[in-house]
Amino acid sequence: MHRIFNIFVLSLTICILSDAHQKADVEDNEFAEFEEFDDEDEETRESITKLKPEVKPSTVNLQDDDDDVKIEEDVEEYDHFQDEEEFEGLDQDKPLTKSKVSEKPDLKITKVPIHLRRNWESFYLEFLMIAGLLVYFINFVAGRNKNQKLAMAWFNSHKQILESNFALVGDDGKKEIENPGLVKESENVYTLWCSGRVCVEGMLVELKFLKRQDLVNIMSNMFRPASDQIHIKVQMNADAMDTFVFCIAHKKVAVRMVKEINDLSTYCPERKTAEKYGLSSNFTIMSEIGEATSAILDNKLLSVLTKYEDYIEYIHFSDQYSGPKQQEESQPTKLPEVKKVLLFGFNVPGNSHVTVDVMEETKPLLQLVFYCIEKIRRFHLSKEAKAKAEKNRQKVEEAFLKTTHAQRQEAAQLRREEKRRAEKERMMNEEDPEKQRKWEEREHRRELKKRAPRMKQLKVKTL
Repeated sequence: MHRIFNIFVLSLTICILSDAHQKADVEDNEFAEFEEFDDEDEETRESITKLKPEVKPSTVNLQDDDDDVKIEEDVEEYDHFQDEEEFEGLDQDKPLTKSKVSEKPDLKITKVPIHLRRNWESFYLEFLMIAGLLVYFINFVAGRNKNQKLAMAWFNSHKQILESNFALVGDDGKKEIENPGLVKESENVYTLWCSGRVCVEGMLVELKFLKRQDLVNIMSNMFRPASDQIHIKVQMNADAMDTFVFCIAHKKVAVRMVKEINDLSTYCPERKTAEKYGLSSNFTIMSEIGEATSAILDNKLLSVLTKYEDYIEYIHFSDQYSGPKQQEESQPTKLPEVKKVLLFGFNVPGNSHVTVDVMEETKPLLQLVFYCIEKIRRFHLSKEAKAKAEKNRQKVEEAFLKTTHAQRQEAAQLRREEKRRAEKERMMNEEDPEKQRKWEEREHRRELKKRAPRMKQLKVKTL
């Protein structure tokens, strides 16, 4: 037991001695640290002196008192070093060292993937868009020029015929005509107005070409072929045409016209084949009066219809023409205004490959128009046929009045109420109380009379 105690005391002594030795080493190291600090402090002072010549280096006094190191600084002399605005951007907490100044940043270059690098293959979509726009622009210019060329070819080839039948060819709508001739409505539509002929108020020629300037329309025509069209509308004078409605058209066009055109759907709902007149089965006849059909389809017109079957789309004569049906939610309260017109629709064969020579070959179609004008001007219905036509128009008017009777009554009631409201407001503003009293009594009697039951009067004949 005594031996164990001696071993414990010896071990404790060794620990105390080793601890004292380590403490002495630490104190020596602390002095060494101040030596390094002194060296670095001298370098810092030199660098600051170069930047600020007026700054005086500080003196540091090291004093050794009982193995403790104390650093004394002259606070008043170096007080300006504490000013934050004196050295902007200088980190005062961390001393400047050569190792940190000379240390280079560790830059790492990131590898960019191949699909993100700038090369010509990355812009193939942009190239395709630019190429598409370029093709569209070239097609626009070429298509516009071709339509203009075809229009001028038609006008130059038909100008002599038009001038021999009309006093004015090519009215531009201005008070003083500046540019007589065709009027360009759009890139594919041209119009020509002619006037100055007996029994004719005017004639409008409309050239509707394919939209060759539109690349999308050209591609759609590859799947659904279409053709250029010539529409002619002749407006007759009021006394230059008798009362009848007649139309001959291709089958598909006839179905559409009966559904869309107002006068055909009203007076000619039935469609008949044209084979009994010696025409092709592709034509359909819609006529109100059979007498008018036989008179119009003479030998000359039948020969033209047979020869130019591919050109003629429809021929429509009507004294009740009011245009297409009005797609309105409310029923109209009055009959539409009607005109006496001759309508012609011609197709130019060749689809999109129409040439100038083809446009010049349409002269017989314009001659057919003038032939029909003279024929309609001289044609008159018999008394029976005319009476039948007048009866048909009277039935249409009665049916229209019957369907619109309720609406007309409602409109009349609204007008009466508006008139009564205005009269009441005028009497309320009247300064004479006697007039107001008389008006109120009159209105009261009117209300009583309106509410009283109506009695029918029976007339009895005396024997």
